[in-house]
Amino acid sequence: MTHALIIGGSSGIGLALAELLLDRGATVTIAGRSAERLAAAATKLAEPGKTGLQTSQVDVTREDQVRRLLAEAAPVDHVVVTAADVTGAYAPLPDFDLDGARKVLETKVIGPWLVAKHARPHLAASGSITFTSGIAAYRPGPGGSMIATANGALEALVRSLALELAPVRVNVVSPGWVDTPIWDTFAGDAKAQRLAEMAARLPVGRVGQPADIARAFVALMDNGFTTGSVLHVDGGQRLV
Repeated sequence: MTHALIIGGSSGIGLALAELLLDRGATVTIAGRSAERLAAAATKLAEPGKTGLQTSQVDVTREDQVRRLLAEAAPVDHVVVTAADVTGAYAPLPDFDLDGARKVLETKVIGPWLVAKHARPHLAASGSITFTSGIAAYRPGPGGSMIATANGALEALVRSLALELAPVRVNVVSPGWVDTPIWDTFAGDAKAQRLAEMAARLPVGRVGQPADIARAFVALMDNGFTTGSVLHVDGGQRLV
């Protein structure tokens, strides 16, 4: 039976992926920083017929915790990282806090690098590692200098890791705007309006849902001939 480890699996895209994989009969370990969110996710996923779920608390920027997580979860067929702390990722350049900038890079780049560093001994040779970048690498906006930098750096890292960790496959999914809880933080009461405005611009006529992105991760996990690649799931946002 396939075992997938999803770091960031307690909410949003990671939670949708966990649900999809459990429906396919996989064993799934979801990991994240918050014990409360992990417990809530486990309750949500504990439906009749869904078995094989495990949870583990981890801070992806802490090497000791990442090393421990990979060793305890082993053996693993697929590792996915959707975790990122982007609460302070947007600010005008003159006002951008240095600690906030470092936090973005630590969670979006250093964290995935640590996962790759410690995952290889515990992964099947036919397995995969898949990270999460984002539209900001291609459609940056004012105030988004660090998130654009982090997403672009992560995609460069993936190309290098695909060579160094071969035959394990390493890829990255690049979502556009997705209706996840992070928008409650970004936009507050204006969330619905912001998402509707973007939906009107996109060729597909809507913003993404977590399940849309989850299916993209599964496609990369399933395809044994894809590595070092970026899979864009952005509703055509790069074109408009």
